[in-house]
Order: sequence, then structure tokens, then C-alpha cells
Amino acid sequence: MEKDLFGIPNMDVYIVLSILAFFVIIEVVAGYLQTTKRKSSDWILELGGYLVLALLVKPGIVLAVLALGNVFSLPFQGALSANSLWLTLPLYLFIDDFLQYWYHRSAHEYPFLWKLHRPHHQAEEMGFFVSYRNAFVYYLIMPNLWWVGIFTFLGGAKAVAIGLILKQLIIISSHSTLPYDKFLYKYKFLDPFTKIYERIFITPAFHHAHHGKTKRDGISDPNGNFGNMFSLWDQLFGTASFKRAFPVEYGLENDPKEHWTATYLYPIVTSSDSTSEISRGYKKEDTRTLDAIEVELEKGKTYLYCQCGMSKNAPFCDSSHHGTKYKPLIFEAKRTGKARLCNCKSSKTGPFCDNSHINLKSLE
Repeated sequence: MEKDLFGIPNMDVYIVLSILAFFVIIEVVAGYLQTTKRKSSDWILELGGYLVLALLVKPGIVLAVLALGNVFSLPFQGALSANSLWLTLPLYLFIDDFLQYWYHRSAHEYPFLWKLHRPHHQAEEMGFFVSYRNAFVYYLIMPNLWWVGIFTFLGGAKAVAIGLILKQLIIISSHSTLPYDKFLYKYKFLDPFTKIYERIFITPAFHHAHHGKTKRDGISDPNGNFGNMFSLWDQLFGTASFKRAFPVEYGLENDPKEHWTATYLYPIVTSSDSTSEISRGYKKEDTRTLDAIEVELEKGKTYLYCQCGMSKNAPFCDSSHHGTKYKPLIFEAKRTGKARLCNCKSSKTGPFCDNSHINLKSLE
């Protein structure tokens, strides 16, 4: 299978490394290394994670798929090789990004996958290498990495090589500390172009919002904006939020900051901190009650109401919903004073109590 770009072996690898080098240089020139608060464990997770992914996991998966295909003499080997790049490249990219959207979204909605993806959201600063900050097992079962091998086996190696370059350019730039899209938002005459661009491709503002610590800031959406290259999937499946602004805080609420070995090697290695969700035997507590909770609200202030029923700060959110399909409900107090907030999670007027708990009590 011919896979060399411009007749140069491994040219796609050199281009991806050049993209990384470019962002390294501009962030260093901008003073990133002087201002970063990253610790050695962060660099191990990010730079180390990238090297393992690039040198071991990705080529290992591709070689495994090719070997399996050859062993079983599958008849569709090279089936796409006669097709134009104008067909194979979009086919590869759209299926690849569709798979990654759903895998990424699932990693926020299912407990085991969340624990593998959680290191990505523990980063309290953005930067180009945050892209590769996930547990080792997260990449082993990532469907679009296996798609790379499958599409290569089908004869689309050149489309894969070019597709990886284009996708890495979007992913690395969307994690960078030097967001190019601020320029687009600054000038009104660029707005028609910007609206079209951000409705197709992931921008730094779109993805930074996904890394924000909490929705309380009115910008962040840690449980939305799941796209990697295209924002189309978020719009199609109702998870898109276009704020054109950047969070002030990044990371996780109530982060116990485990040793990097536990975050990267989970579930093989687990946390020694019993309060951590990646410690052995940890279970989230059900904090729902059959009585409303009376709280004091302040007019004009924004609150996050817990809907998962596991917050230790009930009835307000403490981010215990991560790894579930629940999202907190954001609301603004209309007046100052006491209010009864639902804690049975059955109210039809949430976050406020509608006495649904009385019916639940009668069923006990």
C-alpha cells in the first residue's frame, strides 16, 4: 500500500511533529514556560502520554489491525485504493470524528470511561500537550484509533496520513494557550466568516469552554462541546454551546490531585486516597432525600442545582455528576430570600420543590 506523501517516507509524521514544534515555539516566545504553574506530574502525563501514544499505542493498533487482516485473508483488503483522495479523505475524516465525538461524550456519561478520561480535565491550564492527557487504557479502546488501522487496511493510507495532519492541526490549536480565534471575534466585518467557520470546525473558545471548571461562570460547559475536529456533531446532537469567550478557571472541582501513576495507569493502579473516585472500592453516595431543602438565595446570583442526586453539597452541584448522563441545572435567583429546593429529584418545577416528595413518601 502506497502511503508516502510527496514521495517522502513518513512525511505525515514529520508534518505532525512540525505542527507541535510550531506551537511549542510560539507559546515559549509568548512566555508560556515562565508563567505556567504546571508541576512535574503534569509534564509526565502530557508529554509522556503523547510519546506513548505516538510511538507505541497508535502504531501498535495499526499494525495489529493489518496483521489480523492478513492472517484471516480478508477479501476487502485494499478495496478503497482505486478511489480518489477527494472521496477517501472526507470519508475517513467524517467517520473518524463521528466515532471520536461519541467516544468522548460517552467518557463523560459512563463511570469507567470517565475515570480513564478524567486526567484530561484535571489540567488547570490549557496547552498543546493537554490533548494527549488521558489514561493509557483510554487510548487502547478508542474506536477512531482502530478506524485508522481499518481504513489503512482498506487502502486509504494516504487519506489517513493527510487526515491525521489536518485533525492534529485543529486539535492542537484548540488546546493552545494562544487562541487564534480571538482575532476573529474582535472585528465585526469578520463575523459572517466566523459564524460559518465555527459552525464547521472546533475553535479554541468552543473547546476551552469544555475544559472550564464549572458552568457557574456562564462560559464553561464541561458536559458539552465534545467535538474534536468538527462542531457539526455537537450541533446535531444538542451539545453545542457557542460563547466566544474563555473560562477563568480550568480543571475539576474537589480534585484530590492523585499521583500521576494512578491517573495514567488506572485501573491497573488505583489511588491511595479513599476520597478519590479512582480509589479501589469507591462509590458515590446517594444524597437524595424525601424532603425539600430550604436555602437562602440572593437576587441576580447564579446557582448550579444538582440533578444527579449524589452531590455532597445538596441541593447544589459539586460536580459529582461527572461520569453520568446527568447535568446540573443553572438558574438565576429572581429574588433574595428563602427558597425550598427539591432534593428528591422528582419535581416538575425544578430546581424548586413542587411537593412531589409527598407522593413518594406515600409509596414507602
